Amino acid sequence: MSAIEQVLIEKIKKLPPQRLAEVEDFVDFLRTREDEQRLARAAAKVAEASLAAVWNNDEDAAYDQM
Repeated sequence: MSAIEQVLIEKIKKLPPQRLAEVEDFVDFLRTREDEQRLARAAAKVAEASLAAVWNNDEDAAYDQM
């Protein structure tokens, strides 16, 4: 376990019980946001190949310089 993890655990242990639910909700929010970002990055990566013909064409070459 890293030092930051240990510090966080100690801080969490000092919280009153009613605050633990808030901490859990926040952690769940962070994990959900990370999952959503990972999914968006994966979808963009998958779409690159199918959109290459649209992105890479002579007609739009002027926009590449912007």
